Amino acid sequence: MRFRPSLPGVHRRHLCLVLSSCLWMAAANAQGSYRIATEGSYPPWSFKDAQGALQGWDVDIAQALCEKMKAKCEIVAQDWDGIIPGLVARKYDMIVASMAITPQRRERVAFSSKYKETVSRFVARKGTPPDISPRALKGKTIGVQRGSVQAAYLAENYKASNLKFYDTPQAAELDLVAGRVEYILGNMVTYHVGFLKTSEARDFAFTGPDLKGGILGEGNGIAVRKDDGPTLARINAALEAIRADGTYDRITAKYFPFKLM
Repeated sequence: MRFRPSLPGVHRRHLCLVLSSCLWMAAANAQGSYRIATEGSYPPWSFKDAQGALQGWDVDIAQALCEKMKAKCEIVAQDWDGIIPGLVARKYDMIVASMAITPQRRERVAFSSKYKETVSRFVARKGTPPDISPRALKGKTIGVQRGSVQAAYLAENYKASNLKFYDTPQAAELDLVAGRVEYILGNMVTYHVGFLKTSEARDFAFTGPDLKGGILGEGNGIAVRKDDGPTLARINAALEAIRADGTYDRITAKYFPFKLM
């Protein structure tokens, strides 16, 4: 006699629909269906155009990776200070947002192989002395994006400075122009192709040397949950593929007059 399991209160047709839905979800995951987070307010890496659509270098890279993985992807904007918690909470499957690879972040997420270099620089009014040591900047007001590696660097090394934290790099730039901060610290490439190209920045320039390594990170990587080895392997294979076939360089040339790696 064949055993027929019974589920109290569940109609056979409803059960079939539930099982079909589960099978569809399993198939989608097996083929590769991903939700990807980027910042969305960090041009030229990621930003929203006049129609509200996400654009930028990271967005194009994410789309190229999805094409190589033959995956269906949705790219969403997420505020920077909540971007890692959102990944851990499974709101999305990966972060493609020029995230610096640091030991502290490795404790919470897994990173792909490096997909671009990152250098940080101070910006200040032209003519400002180039000494940006903690002793030279004692009592000075420095603006920086909240939750960034530059914020962590300042908090650790510039305890005698007046640090002001902002939700976006642009907010810090506005306060620099307005004279509410004396320095800002951020990604060199972002400043080079963004803020320092604007008429508002005509009286400002880089000051001090390139800063990288340690708490500032060893380049940028794509973040996934630590228990998601299969996705990480697919991302690394796709990164290798877009570099080998020239896709990576074509995307980079669209935004920058120089290479990022």
